[in-house]
Amino acid sequence: MLKINKLHKSYPIGDSSLHVLKGIDLSVEEGEMVAIMGSSGSGKSTLLNIIGMLDEADSGDYILDGLLIKNLTEKKAAVYRNKFLGFIFQSFNLINYKTALENVALPLYYQGMKRKERQELALFHLEKVGLRDWAKHLPKELSGGQNQRVAIARALAANPKLLLADEPTGALDTTTSYEIMAFIQQLNDEGKTILMVTHEEDIANMCKRIVRLRDGIILEDTKINQVRAEQYV
Repeated sequence: MLKINKLHKSYPIGDSSLHVLKGIDLSVEEGEMVAIMGSSGSGKSTLLNIIGMLDEADSGDYILDGLLIKNLTEKKAAVYRNKFLGFIFQSFNLINYKTALENVALPLYYQGMKRKERQELALFHLEKVGLRDWAKHLPKELSGGQNQRVAIARALAANPKLLLADEPTGALDTTTSYEIMAFIQQLNDEGKTILMVTHEEDIANMCKRIVRLRDGIILEDTKINQVRAEQYV
């Protein structure tokens, strides 16, 4: 599904540069649920941005679903993102003046799907996250947990190969966090591959594998006994 070899990334700072990723090797198989952990500055967000095609490595290989991701134009990167990836963000990243239904349908619009079809599919995914009755509500009319469910429905709408979650519970209280994790675990049970950045140990333990970064290298990569979120809901 995903294979990274000897990935390096630096950023210029004045006359020098900051070496953020120092030869990362990482493989993720289809159907895995992996947490990426590390303190601020460890390189986890940079790694997620490269996997999400929002940034590009200086050197090394990144292969996604058998395709080498390299030297992409912004247009090509956008096409690949829409084809392969679904994003779930800490801050939800919903468009405030669009309804839940319109937010979920957005990736389908960019795929060129006809209006009636994309609305039907968006409604299907809202129902999947338990928000069909909230389809015409704006983000400001929804709770934090509901907004994150809308964001998950949007991420699923285009049927991505890989779900990337960047601190998906970071803006939520504990109870709502576990509700969201129970749903994300359900998606994984159904076969969806999930890669999640988190700084919370309890959330990481709800994945099946934890990769720990420190100073741009992988310190530890361990398969774990998954804690099921539904027992806390």
